[in-house]
Amino acid sequence: MNELLLSLRLSWHVVVRNWTVYRKDFLANISPTLADPALILGSLGMGLSGFVGQIDGMSYAQFLAPGMIATTALFTAFFESSYGFYVRMTFESVFKAMLTTPIGVKEVVTGEFMWVFVRAGLMGLGVALVLLALGLLPNPLAILICPLIAGTLALPCAAIGLLASAWVRNINQFQTVYSFLIAPIFYLSGVFFPVQSGSALGTVVQFSPFYHGVKLIQYTVWGRADWSAILWHSSLLLAFVVVLCGISFRFIGRKLTT
Repeated sequence: MNELLLSLRLSWHVVVRNWTVYRKDFLANISPTLADPALILGSLGMGLSGFVGQIDGMSYAQFLAPGMIATTALFTAFFESSYGFYVRMTFESVFKAMLTTPIGVKEVVTGEFMWVFVRAGLMGLGVALVLLALGLLPNPLAILICPLIAGTLALPCAAIGLLASAWVRNINQFQTVYSFLIAPIFYLSGVFFPVQSGSALGTVVQFSPFYHGVKLIQYTVWGRADWSAILWHSSLLLAFVVVLCGISFRFIGRKLTT
């Protein structure tokens, strides 16, 4: 037990280190994370609402709004654990320096996951507050729940980024991962249009952790609790967390020691 607490305390040092660096350019760092969802919501949500009509009794802006919280979690996690992690590992030798201290590989990777969870949760809270101000958050309790879902959703998304960091040969190859994996996940997982269950796309997206996070945030924001569906999507999202984080832990751990 004492060993576990010590490991978590050392992992927290990684979080503190990342936060210390992050806050130096705080406005610059949060700008794309918050501006992109705001622009999508403004251009597509507000702009197309009059043309699209109602979706399940909601305007298009109301339908699109929850997806912006999930989108923030996806991009925060992926870019932090791909480009950000790769730069810290390859160009800044941050982890090499950490490994000369009592912090080990396990604490480095755990700390990176903790950092992504905290950051995505706070970013999700920020977007939720914006949605509340715009009148697009019909369920006020979503302010409390969405950051937790965003943080949880960020873990498998971060695992994808860490796996990419373990496998790419140079930083430019992250563009391939983004183009052929992250972008399709983003555009096809129910953020922009309802995915019909039973359709080919509805079957494919079951294998995307992002889709399950989007559905959970939609249920929370809209206040429409289908408990069987919530249990289904929660179970699959947690399964993705365990499997992807476990796999990425193994590969990125090996990378850090070579």
